[in-house]
Amino acid sequence: MPITIGQKPESSFTDPLGLLSDCHRRIERFLGLLITVTTDARGGALSDEQREALVAAGRYFREAAPKHIEDEERSLFPRMRESRDPQVRAAMATIKELEEDHVVLDRGHVEMDALVARWRDDGSLPATDAQRLVTVIEELRMIYELHIAIEDHDVFPLAGQVLNQAAIATLGREMAARRGHRSADAWD
Repeated sequence: MPITIGQKPESSFTDPLGLLSDCHRRIERFLGLLITVTTDARGGALSDEQREALVAAGRYFREAAPKHIEDEERSLFPRMRESRDPQVRAAMATIKELEEDHVVLDRGHVEMDALVARWRDDGSLPATDAQRLVTVIEELRMIYELHIAIEDHDVFPLAGQVLNQAAIATLGREMAARRGHRSADAWD
């Protein structure tokens, strides 16, 4: 990953909770790209730059975002459920809502992906489809905004408090393995 001057360096698999938050920044960035392109182009002909942005965002949400969801649902949340900490017990309803968000987000991404593919392939979208794409992306943005805030400000810090170092290290190794990395200190 390239480093931008003034930007916080991204976490590694040795800091899996930080890496999960870093993924949220990428989600926000790619949603921002989608919003910009759909607002500017309004379903019309795409410039090369706009097409590249749509392709990059689509690839991210098809390939990387599902791994992020697996990181949470298969690795982090089950470990938190095993905790007997009263704060975790109190957070279980919130974690269940986050898992439900994942289902809704996935449906939104499927619809968005189909509309973007049609736009990319046909060169333009009918006005009704262009408006639907804007609506779907805005719905995704609203869900992600709250979802990410809850995870970044409540769930991940709580996990950092209640999970021991061995559990966090295992979480990092599982995340690395999902991405085909052998070492937990490799970058996402």
